[in-house]
Amino acid sequence: MGVPGLNGFIEDNRKCFKEVQFKNSKLIIDGSNLYHSLYLNSHLDQSRGGDYDAYGDLICAFFKVLRECGIEPYVIIDGGSDYTDNKFETLQKRAQSKIDKAHGLSVGLQGSNVIPTISKTVFKQVLSSLNVSFAQCLCEADQEIASLAETWKCPVLSNDSDFFVFDIQGGYLPMTHFKWQELSVDRGGSQKSIPCKHYTTTMFCSEFSINRQLLPIFAALAGNDYVNLQDMGFNFRWKDSSTMGYNRKKSGLLNWLKHFQTAQEALKSVPELIGHGNNQRQMATALQAISLGMEEYTLTPGTLERLFNHGVAPDRRVLPKPLRVLPDWTMQPLVNGRLPTKMVDVMLQKKAIQIAQVENPSLPSGNITSRPIRQVLYGLLLGRGAVVEEYDRERQILTGSLVKAVLPRAAGQLRLETLDQAPGPVRLQVFSEALEVSQSTWSGVPPHLGLPVAVTCYWLRCAQPRPDKPLLQALLLGLVYGELCRRSKSQGGMGRIQPGARGLDLGVAHTFSQWQSCLRESLDLNQLLCFPLPEPQCVWLYRGTLVHQLVAKLRAEVTPDSLLMEDSSSVELYRTMLDAVLNSEDLRSNLMAPLQKLELYGDVDDEDE
Repeated sequence: MGVPGLNGFIEDNRKCFKEVQFKNSKLIIDGSNLYHSLYLNSHLDQSRGGDYDAYGDLICAFFKVLRECGIEPYVIIDGGSDYTDNKFETLQKRAQSKIDKAHGLSVGLQGSNVIPTISKTVFKQVLSSLNVSFAQCLCEADQEIASLAETWKCPVLSNDSDFFVFDIQGGYLPMTHFKWQELSVDRGGSQKSIPCKHYTTTMFCSEFSINRQLLPIFAALAGNDYVNLQDMGFNFRWKDSSTMGYNRKKSGLLNWLKHFQTAQEALKSVPELIGHGNNQRQMATALQAISLGMEEYTLTPGTLERLFNHGVAPDRRVLPKPLRVLPDWTMQPLVNGRLPTKMVDVMLQKKAIQIAQVENPSLPSGNITSRPIRQVLYGLLLGRGAVVEEYDRERQILTGSLVKAVLPRAAGQLRLETLDQAPGPVRLQVFSEALEVSQSTWSGVPPHLGLPVAVTCYWLRCAQPRPDKPLLQALLLGLVYGELCRRSKSQGGMGRIQPGARGLDLGVAHTFSQWQSCLRESLDLNQLLCFPLPEPQCVWLYRGTLVHQLVAKLRAEVTPDSLLMEDSSSVELYRTMLDAVLNSEDLRSNLMAPLQKLELYGDVDDEDE
């Protein structure tokens, strides 16, 4: 995620920016940065699992503004992690940081930010519905973003400080200064534009009097995702022997770099800058790390221009050799965002870092509940018996564990190389067996709700602690609410529920976090199996603030029917899904014995029975 402290350093040097009114241009958007920024900077819920409908509205509003300003967006989203595995230590640190932030939210600390579980899926689905051009990279996106921007001579929109370093002729627009909600209009009133700040390496190098070829070594010495000299035991030795903070260190580096014309010339002098008290082997390791950190900023021919111009995925033969393990049929859906990118990490590195959410830290991670679903995905990717190293929280500490890949009986002779050609009924049966849910479960449910109903059956059986009656009712009522909103494309009716602040019930948050984890893994498995079930529009599936309030109402003896305002179609959908869940694998008798049908429905007339 860039060079620590570089954003602040450049902010303090205003001559590196130019105020502009941005309009009528192509724009390459760092999609991973955008979907985080839009959610986290908009005061949407984070503690209760997210409000995806409001998030969807925000995404629509953002791209509507771009259209009004004549801006042609091309969104590029991160895929798997670095296939060389050189950044895995950095990824572990980030994962631990996210665990810490989630814990902060769980105890009510302000300032912690956690992106909800399926935000990325919602983002991609909304882009598709808006016909916004987007691509999902096989690995990290920075190189592809910079390469395409340089090819098209247009700017990049992001908040990643690495884009201060890439030498892109079209420049860089920091998202923090992209005032898309404060449009300017020309005097004639016909042309709208977005006030923003425009950065170029030319302005930076002019301000600090250095050759632009030295920017990569500046970033590597300052510290990026590949190298941190301080962590390696090295310290800069300045002539005044002073200790320097982030900004003074960067100023010192820039002053030091003024004496060189090329990066290689500067690299040869690095031992004089950091070498006191370190042995030759340590120095060789440091220089190798610095060289690797510099390579991150070397612009190479990208692979996505053909996709944006002609809709054709990159040819597997031009990919780096490690990525050629991906089957041919996966290339197009991967870059179109229709396959989970975790498959790249699993296939290349046999590793998977789980998403941290707001949960009860004294209980096991909610991702453990969904692990059996992931094990089937691992089995399809690697074969039965393979082992994947998973990283997830154990209380509040990121911990690794070995997880064995499994294959359900229906997988039979399925092979990843030809999985797309397998008969539909076979792929559907594999999905059904992975969730241990009969296909008859969703037969009476609207097709697009079949997957979330199957997930709910699995969750009700596997979640710990076991969900009680109000939790199940609230979840299904939330699905009904979303369906009403989907049909009307507006806020659906839900009686007696008024927005308002309420303290976080950590037990409820933990249980619904498990449901979202199961949903995410089921969506991924469904994609890998080439959609045996229709993929639901996730923007309508979960509204955290609503379902938490519903739980409180239901525990106060308010009935589901009254919350649905006796609307016949809503009540019918609720009852259909409830029956499907309770009838699945005899859940009604085996797991919900204490709960009578009357209690689950609320007040039901005899004739309705």
